[in-house]
Amino acid sequence: MVLICFSHQKMISMKNYSLVLATLSLLAVLSSGCKEKAVSALPPPTVQVVEVIQQDVPVTEEFVGQTYGLFDISIQARVDGFLEGIHFDEGRRVKKGQLLYTMDAQPFEAKLAGALGQLAEANTMLVKAESDLTRIKPLAEINAVSMSDLDAAVAQRDAAKAAVTAAESSVSSARIELGYTRIYSPINGIIGKTEAYPGDYVGKGITDVILNEVSRIDTILVNFHIGEERYLELIRFIDQTEPDRGESVEGKQALTLMLSDGSIFPQKGRIRFVNRQVNATTGTILLQAAFSNPKGILRPGQFAKIIAVVEEISDGLLIPLRCVQELQGNYSVFVVNEQDEIEYRQIEVGSTYQTSYLVVTSGLEAGDRVVYEGLQKVKSGVKVNPELQEISIPESEN
Repeated sequence: MVLICFSHQKMISMKNYSLVLATLSLLAVLSSGCKEKAVSALPPPTVQVVEVIQQDVPVTEEFVGQTYGLFDISIQARVDGFLEGIHFDEGRRVKKGQLLYTMDAQPFEAKLAGALGQLAEANTMLVKAESDLTRIKPLAEINAVSMSDLDAAVAQRDAAKAAVTAAESSVSSARIELGYTRIYSPINGIIGKTEAYPGDYVGKGITDVILNEVSRIDTILVNFHIGEERYLELIRFIDQTEPDRGESVEGKQALTLMLSDGSIFPQKGRIRFVNRQVNATTGTILLQAAFSNPKGILRPGQFAKIIAVVEEISDGLLIPLRCVQELQGNYSVFVVNEQDEIEYRQIEVGSTYQTSYLVVTSGLEAGDRVVYEGLQKVKSGVKVNPELQEISIPESEN
C-alpha cells in the first residue's frame, strides 16, 4: 500500500509539471504575438518626394575666361629723367587730363632755352640775308654787280630760311619733351598701384618702366577660347534661334558670367568679337564678350566662366541635384512606386541645368516620384508615406 501511494503522488506531481510547461509555452506565444503586433503597428516613415519634370532644356557649356577693362592703358614716361611727384590716390578714379606724375623738368627747360637761342640766331641771319639780297638785286639789274653775286645772295637767303625752319622744329621738339615731364591720364577710369616713386630714374631708354595702368571698367571684356566643334555648334544654334539678326554672331545670344566664388554676375553679356581664325595648334578660337559693370564689381585680371547655350533638348527630364547619389561615376535615385514602396533606380544623366538640376537621359519617366528628403530613412522594398514637394524651375534667361 505504501508503494502504491508513492506512485500515485508521483503521477500527480508529473501532471502539475506538464501543466506548468503548457502554461509557460502559451504565455511565450502570446508575448511574441504582442511584440509582432507592436512592430507592425509602427507607421511607415515620411519622406519628401518630387515629381520628375519634363520641359525643354537649354544645354549650356562653360568656358574659362579672363576679364579686361574696356580700355587698359599703360602709363609710361616718354622721356628719360628723375620722377619728381605723384599727384593721385592709388586705386581711385581719375579723370581724363588729370595730372598723374611730374618729372624733373630742368634739363628740358635748358634744352628749350638753347633751342630758342638758336632760333633767334637763325632769325637774325635770315634778316641779314634778306637785307643783302635786297641791296644786291637792283645792282644786278644794272650790271653793277655780277650775276654770281646775286645768286650767292639768293642762296644765302634760302639757307637762312631753312635754318629758321630747323630752329623752329628744334624749339617745337624741346617744348614737346618739356611737356612730357608732366604725365596726364588719357581716359576716365581707375588707376592702379604706382610702380615708381619720386627719385626713381625712369624712361623708355633706361628701364622701360610702366609707371601705372588706367582702366575703364564701366564695361568689362572677357576673353575666352572655345573649341572648334563647340564653336560650330554655337554658330548653328544661334542661326536656328535668331535667323533674322544678320550673318555675324556678335551681339546675338545672351551670355552668363560665373565668378570665381560660384556666384552669378547679375548683368548679361553679349559676344563682342570673334577672332578671324582658329588656332591650328590648340584647335580653339578666341571670343570676346562684353558685360555692363555699372557698380564696378568686376576688375581686370579676374578669372571667370562664361556660360553659353549651345543646344536645346526638347521635352527633357529634370530632377534636383540633391536627389541623386553618385558612386564611381554611377548615378542612382530612390523612387516611390504606385504602392508607396521604395525602388532603387540606376539612371544616366546629361548636363547640369541652372546649377541645381540634372538632365536625366534614361532610367526615369515624367511624373516619377523621386525621394527628395529623407534618403537616410529608405531602402528598397520599404513602404513609406510620401509627401509631394512642389518645385518650380525658373526659365533660363539665355
